Amino acid sequence: MDLVEITPRLHMLRFSIGQAYLWRDDTELTLIDAGWAGSAAEMEAALRGAGLDPARLRRIVLTHCHRDHVGAAQELADRFGAEILAHALDAPIIRGELPVPEPDLLDWERPIHEHGLTSPEAPPTRVDREVADGEELGFGDGAVVVHTPGHTPGSIAVHLPRHGVLFTGDTVASVPDVMFGVLHVDRAEALASMRRLAGLRPSVLCCGHGEPVTEDTAERLAKAAAQGDPGTTGV
Repeated sequence: MDLVEITPRLHMLRFSIGQAYLWRDDTELTLIDAGWAGSAAEMEAALRGAGLDPARLRRIVLTHCHRDHVGAAQELADRFGAEILAHALDAPIIRGELPVPEPDLLDWERPIHEHGLTSPEAPPTRVDREVADGEELGFGDGAVVVHTPGHTPGSIAVHLPRHGVLFTGDTVASVPDVMFGVLHVDRAEALASMRRLAGLRPSVLCCGHGEPVTEDTAERLAKAAAQGDPGTTGV
């Protein structure tokens, strides 16, 4: 697994499906999402290979409850004493107390969903801190939670306004260009969330699936949000 530099303080960990992101402050590391179950050792090796000490990992922010985002969070947190954060609405699902909500699938999304179900299921994972919209997270010179319901009820984005960086989870994708994400529980709600994110006008866009966007970012996100949901008409 490679640790791909996006900016000097921001890196991406690429998985076979999706990715996680690492933000580096002076003395701390923060992970945004945690990839697949069983990948903790590989993630640790990637950090060490880039000259980063995984013992500096202070927090793991989960953008939502799906297995490709939660997978290694518990193991990493146990290894390095990191705190796990998630929105209060998805926290019971992440802990295994409630089932993962079923998405409202379009026909062309069904194979994507079925393929995902063949991958390792995330184990029940503790959530140390339940967060809410507008809450400051203690890293990135003022990172804040943006509640983005629709993909799941407790989906969040993480905005670093001083750096122009926006982590969207799966509300937005960039495959091959910026687009409305897939496998949403509530498509209309997810589109409203995407349009809210477009209003933040980021310069760096980090989606759960697809390459990071660093050029004409705000304009590309705004265009995708204005195009609406390809699964409906008149939106």
